[in-house]
Amino acid sequence: MNDSTQPDIDRLITEQMAEALIYADTEGVIRQWNAAAEALFGYPRQQAIGQSLDLIIPERLRAAHWAGFHRAMVQGTTRLHGRATVTRALTKDGKSIYVEMSFAVVSDGNAKAIGSVAVARDATQRHLDESALRARLAALAGDA
Repeated sequence: MNDSTQPDIDRLITEQMAEALIYADTEGVIRQWNAAAEALFGYPRQQAIGQSLDLIIPERLRAAHWAGFHRAMVQGTTRLHGRATVTRALTKDGKSIYVEMSFAVVSDGNAKAIGSVAVARDATQRHLDESALRARLAALAGDA
């Protein structure tokens, strides 16, 4: 049997991919949460599914997030058109981390938005390394 014809191939791919995958319906309620999302954010699937995306969105970013989310649901596309961006997220233990995320609107066969999918990976160390490099370069420029 060809691997791509296995009945559960979509579920297997989603579950085994290295990046966190989060699917939320048009109201922003989490409906899918893979093992990598569990590892990244600290919430077991059973705790995350059925919760608002506010679960992982820092309070100070929520207004902007929801404005963009609702606009994307109406327009059927995201502002970044699938390009990844680095943003802040919250973990179960309340820690703020940097994540690189890409977003897409999921539409049905009639092009009606039925939700949003995000793919994320931890970008905290990269962000810290880049910040340290900028600080070193600024210090060198100040010495010049």
